[in-house]
Amino acid sequence: MDREEKAAEVPAPAAGGQEKKPGRKRKKEESQDLPLSELPVTELKGVGPQQQARLAKLGIVTVQDLLFHLPVSYEDRTRLDRLSPDIFFGEERVFLNLAGKFITGRMTYGRKMLYRGEVKCDGGILNIVIFNARPFQVRIIESAGALLLYGEVKPGSGGGYEMIQPEIQSFPSRESITLSGSLTPNYPLTEGINQRFMRKIAGEALDLLKERGIEELIPEDAMKNPVSLADALRTLHAPPPGVTDEMVRSGSMPAQRRLIAEELAAHHISILEERARNKALRAPAFRGKSELEEKFLASLPFTPTRAQERVSGEIAADLRKAHPMMRLVQGDVGSGKTLVAARAAIRAISAGCQVALMAPTELLAEQHAKTFSGWLSPLGLRVTFLSGSLSAKERRSALEDLILGRTNVAVGTHALFQNDVMFKKLGLIIIDEQHRFGVAQRLALLGKGEADALHPHQLVMTATPIPRTLAMTAAGSLDVSVIDELPPGRTPVTTAVFGEGRREEIALRVRERCLEGAQAYWVCTLIEESEELECEAAETTAEYLQGLMPDVKVGLVHGRMKPQEKDDAMAAFKDGAIDLLVATTVIEVGVDVPNATIMVIDNAERLGLSQLHQLRGRVGRGSGKSFCLLIHGKAPSAVGKERLRIMRETNDGFVIAEKDLELRGPGEVLGTRQAGSGEYRIADLARDADLVPEAVRMAEIIYEKHRELAGPLRKRWISAESGIARA
Repeated sequence: MDREEKAAEVPAPAAGGQEKKPGRKRKKEESQDLPLSELPVTELKGVGPQQQARLAKLGIVTVQDLLFHLPVSYEDRTRLDRLSPDIFFGEERVFLNLAGKFITGRMTYGRKMLYRGEVKCDGGILNIVIFNARPFQVRIIESAGALLLYGEVKPGSGGGYEMIQPEIQSFPSRESITLSGSLTPNYPLTEGINQRFMRKIAGEALDLLKERGIEELIPEDAMKNPVSLADALRTLHAPPPGVTDEMVRSGSMPAQRRLIAEELAAHHISILEERARNKALRAPAFRGKSELEEKFLASLPFTPTRAQERVSGEIAADLRKAHPMMRLVQGDVGSGKTLVAARAAIRAISAGCQVALMAPTELLAEQHAKTFSGWLSPLGLRVTFLSGSLSAKERRSALEDLILGRTNVAVGTHALFQNDVMFKKLGLIIIDEQHRFGVAQRLALLGKGEADALHPHQLVMTATPIPRTLAMTAAGSLDVSVIDELPPGRTPVTTAVFGEGRREEIALRVRERCLEGAQAYWVCTLIEESEELECEAAETTAEYLQGLMPDVKVGLVHGRMKPQEKDDAMAAFKDGAIDLLVATTVIEVGVDVPNATIMVIDNAERLGLSQLHQLRGRVGRGSGKSFCLLIHGKAPSAVGKERLRIMRETNDGFVIAEKDLELRGPGEVLGTRQAGSGEYRIADLARDADLVPEAVRMAEIIYEKHRELAGPLRKRWISAESGIARA
């Protein structure tokens, strides 16, 4: 197709074209024998320094990187379409591949050159619009014997059909039109890289793949899928006709499953390597139950649950070992994780070590400090709250207590990471709501405990139950304990769902309960991308509710407020000075207010299940009966309706986590900063859950029997800089 011209590629010439130089050699002699994993992408035509830098932003440095830069969607240009009024029925956007003959056109010259033309196609006349058209493009269009046009077709302003910025190829005649033999890929892009250029260099990479092959890193005794890596890559870059969007979305194609299994195996290998590195480190060993722990248990006004005892035993077994514990404790809201953490802390203190407890918000850290102080102070132990709000004098005193060993437990937020925070002998790190912290933050705290070449043990906790599939992958570097039992006396929260037309009725019910002495939350949610609008909605709602119930004290908390303002509002609510707290989702991870028995969530269908469950967990902390009232908009989506149904039917956080994984995927279940979750390039943990056990088996075979393949496989799929998969 030497005469091919894509007239819609404007305003600049084809990407990479300006970097071509006459006589430039495609290959250097020394690159002839390089494997694709080492062959620079600059060996491809049109990839000069400028395009090389742009491709690097996409993680593409070698030809192999390009082969693993897989399409995100496809276009079917393997057949010709026909114009018809029926094409607009039931479709939001309609893309067609049309053959036609130029009829007429005109160029408008102004600040920007605009070309309008008419093309006779099968089924009718197509009006085309090209911005920043070039004279040579116009000449090609108007002189062609036949045109092949691809783009989005819309109803024209004056009737008929319109295509703006079409991709155009010219041919001598209708009979000479050559259609693609495979689906046309659409790749993830970056600024300065367009689809035309990406498709061109991907095609060159596929030619090199055919010529040189690619290294298989999954040995025969580990891989069950018969599809070769080379065939899988060729299929996914250029699927044959007949492959549907549904097949691609479902991940059911054998080529997809071949690569998914390899990617999941690569991630699990990184987990096995991390575990091995951890076991090579030395840590202080804490032997058995101490007299201090016996005193602590005897002082409690309640008996720990069987689940708490079991998890405490698992932690105690880890602490007896001479390498650092890396354990995740997951338990539903109110399951008693704090008590388990306190017992672990006492074991460390009994062995002469200090403990650091880190929470994501200052208010939650303060609550932990008070709880630990209430438990440990009667035992003669000292708890220090280290926060950003301390005065210079208070901070100096707190830091001195830490370095001299006078403090047994330091509680704080990110303030614990700061360089001037030093411990005499840090033996245990406890991290609450661990998905709220980044990997670098946790490692910074871990580094503070390297006294006498000993590393501290690490215990992380979450109230977001993690489904088994994710526990094997994203949390795989951690040993997982589950507190699957609530303390006796906890009454399940009653959940009801209402339409927005009953908002005022609900508000008046809330008023009645507040006047009877109860407290309530009213959570405002908007589309998650708009924190600004969400804050405005909270402010408006607070004004509306205060006007509706002037005899009720209404407070407000949202993300635009200063940290101290938020803390003051939450403290006032906890102390009973506020009856009804209007808030955004910033209260998802918050403090315990036992008197709060009502949770209203506005536009609840817009939140994920785990987030709804976390918010519901803000009530029901006391012995009184508690309610969660979910208000939805006029027409919630099918997914939104399903979320509300599940919330109404179950209080089980683990059931909710599994359903949330199905509906939203792993990124939002765990939080985007979850250690090891990463961004998968082709795998989807919710969709591909059935492949996880197989991938784990593959990884273990490679790690045990073919260790030389482990490093190259991990490098193929996982970024060395971040330790997570490239997007």
